[in-house]
Amino acid sequence: MKKLITLAVIALTFSFTSVTAQEFSGLDKSPADIASYPSSYKIADKYVKVVYGRPQLKGRSLAELAPAGQVWRTGANEAAEITFYTTVKFGNEMIPAGTYSLFTIPGDNEWTVIINSKLNQWGAYSYDKGADVARVMGKVSQGSETLEAFSIAFDESNGGSTMVMGWGTTRVAVPFSVPM
Repeated sequence: MKKLITLAVIALTFSFTSVTAQEFSGLDKSPADIASYPSSYKIADKYVKVVYGRPQLKGRSLAELAPAGQVWRTGANEAAEITFYTTVKFGNEMIPAGTYSLFTIPGDNEWTVIINSKLNQWGAYSYDKGADVARVMGKVSQGSETLEAFSIAFDESNGGSTMVMGWGTTRVAVPFSVPM
């Protein structure tokens, strides 16, 4: 009996030590965020949700971090993912309900916004143009305030909404609506 108790104490000691020895990483330098529409947390039925990393400028330029003419992951770390919970008109394209990767190609006056069917991609390193579901153009404008962290938000507009991506003073807008 004494041996059994001793073995139990040893087993508990090792299991407790392994649980308490677990190391957790600190905060990500580009934390994940979620933007959705409607954006109110009180509304459960969403039309769209975007999960993305929020890189910081930290004294660098937008052109340096998301070069013009090159496919960009639209955020940091993994490629951003956009989920449409119903068929939507995104820009001028009808997109079926589903989850997609979201890429962009920055430009001076407009950005190409890409909806891609290949999920779980790190960055844009394995981007496959053949998996594109749609490409739409987003209009570029300049905001009055500078955003240190890349951000995505939704603005309600006449009969629909606009997805707005912002970083620095650059704003990129893509309209979308839910067909009735």
